[in-house]
Amino acid sequence: MQIISIINQKGGVGKTTTVINLAAGLSKKGKKILVVDLDPQGNATTGLGLSNTENSSETIYGVLNGNKLISEVIKKTEFDNLDLISSNVDLSGLEVETAGDSKRAFILKDQLMSFLKDSSHNYDYIFIDCPPSLSLLTVMALVASFSLVVPLQTEFFALEGLTQLMKTIDRIKANLNKELKIRGILLTMYDKRNKLSSQVEKEARDYFKSKVYNTIIPRNVRLSEAPSHGVPVLIYDKNCPGSISYFNFTDEFINQEKEFESAA
Repeated sequence: MQIISIINQKGGVGKTTTVINLAAGLSKKGKKILVVDLDPQGNATTGLGLSNTENSSETIYGVLNGNKLISEVIKKTEFDNLDLISSNVDLSGLEVETAGDSKRAFILKDQLMSFLKDSSHNYDYIFIDCPPSLSLLTVMALVASFSLVVPLQTEFFALEGLTQLMKTIDRIKANLNKELKIRGILLTMYDKRNKLSSQVEKEARDYFKSKVYNTIIPRNVRLSEAPSHGVPVLIYDKNCPGSISYFNFTDEFINQEKEFESAA
């Protein structure tokens, strides 16, 4: 079982869209998925059709402040094989509340590890939707994860922000989680009419080589509309360019998993 964070400290790069649609794509292929919404904005929660204004103790906040176990806050979505631990705005107070806890970076990891020791929970993947910042919550996710997927929007400041993220990842690997690795970088919001998109793609592929996925996610109105209906775009409009790209990404992700296994 894999714990994978979807991470980029910049907002609006397609993190939550990628979490929701990769999870939906894999669940359609019979994989059992748990999404952990670790963003106080709760966008993954509403994007999967649940409320982000409910009782805080029933969310990931309730787990991280020590009041609940992970098994007590998992919610079913209306999609087969796809469960969720929801989030809400109260999560934003966690950094202040845990200021005196020297082990706070390990709270999420410890909770997930004790959860996984119970063999009745047989998820194939746990995806963590990280907040758009390099905050305590993001550090918690990096410490708990085996690997990372980094959505990278094909726009001007994207690579600059990615450099900062890489430094953070290296620090976490050196000090807190030496097993952490980057599975891949997913190019998002690609506009083939815009020369800049192809320039950013070239720079990313030149620098990160095979770490950049072949699949590219285009700018697409239906991708933007789907969250307001509380469903992944793969279900909202399975034939739009955004859905086709995420279906392709799901296949590439599964094939990458086979490569990991053969390498091991």
